[in-house]
Amino acid sequence: MNVRQARIAGIPLATDLAPLVEIAPQLVLVFGSVKPLTAPGLLEILEEVFPQAELAGCTTAGEIGTGGVTDGEIVITALHFSQSRLRLAVTDLADMEDSRAAGRRLGRALAEPELVHVLVLGQGVQINGSALIEGFADSLPGGVMLSGGLAGDGGAFSRTWTLSRHGLSERQIVAIGFSGRHVHLHHGSFHGWKPFGPVRKVTRCAGNVLYELDGQPALDIYKRYLGDYAKDLPASGLLFPFEMLGEDRSALGLIRTILGVDEAAGSLILAGNIVDCGYLRLMHASTDSLVDGAVAAAEEAFRPGTDAGESLVLLVSCVGRKLVMGTRVDEEVEAVAAVFGPQACIAGFYSNGEISPMRDLLTCHLHNQTMTITHIAEAAAS
Repeated sequence: MNVRQARIAGIPLATDLAPLVEIAPQLVLVFGSVKPLTAPGLLEILEEVFPQAELAGCTTAGEIGTGGVTDGEIVITALHFSQSRLRLAVTDLADMEDSRAAGRRLGRALAEPELVHVLVLGQGVQINGSALIEGFADSLPGGVMLSGGLAGDGGAFSRTWTLSRHGLSERQIVAIGFSGRHVHLHHGSFHGWKPFGPVRKVTRCAGNVLYELDGQPALDIYKRYLGDYAKDLPASGLLFPFEMLGEDRSALGLIRTILGVDEAAGSLILAGNIVDCGYLRLMHASTDSLVDGAVAAAEEAFRPGTDAGESLVLLVSCVGRKLVMGTRVDEEVEAVAAVFGPQACIAGFYSNGEISPMRDLLTCHLHNQTMTITHIAEAAAS
């Protein structure tokens, strides 16, 4: 496996991408802020420079590359596999209610006997990430892992885009299937947030919409906790997510971020489904605790001695983490890079939702406020 990366400010020239072309990539990942990624002509240049490669990417709330985190640029990462196969599928999302069916369509399009993993990039607004994952589970063969994330737009939660050879679109979901016994993908996910305040029972919800906590309008309770921060909702909700607890109040290891509010209904729109009759508890974090969480995720995904040579460490981290860390945001990327060492290329983005298994189990979840890692490597031919 060979990996090359370029970090570009503005529209790339063919000369900027020449080192990536040298490895004859089958896959090119493109992560960029809204303005450069949607600039006229970008997709046409990528198609011309990489005529044989699949293209996949999305807008971000911050681009992650081997050199750290940037805003307003494009990180382009090219991958060449010697022993493994990949295939790309896309579908348009009609509306949020179409999320599960969209996952089914993509899963059916990619299913084959030697499929081992699917990487998915979805739009970051007007999508139910939990339902999308359920659709993949409905249609993928048993044992196939799923990871990826939902596009960002700098924390605006207004308009996001995904990219493929099929176009640049606000509705398109892109999925890449990896097949063959030589491709190895390992995962890690951890958050580092700390709970505060009382546990509240979910007394009314529907999917990812939270109407009541302890019999009271959820928005009213949330605003009381936020105090002065409430005037900046929904953006300020990134700083105070919910921890999800089961009916027995046990932690599920999942966090939910507020994507929107409905003043008339007194409800909160969360980034993923909520456990009906479960419990929620507010959380907060410091930079140090979030960096510790990133290290824990990296240690879950790292398999020393398993794969030799170059590899890709794909990071999908939450925009909320970036807001908390501020100017220290590079620290979580540097901490991950230190675990994997110099042979690993770092790429990824800050997202509106992260998709990953938990502790390398087969069950995949939509995460919020979490550092998720997919380590992609290829074993030498035996």
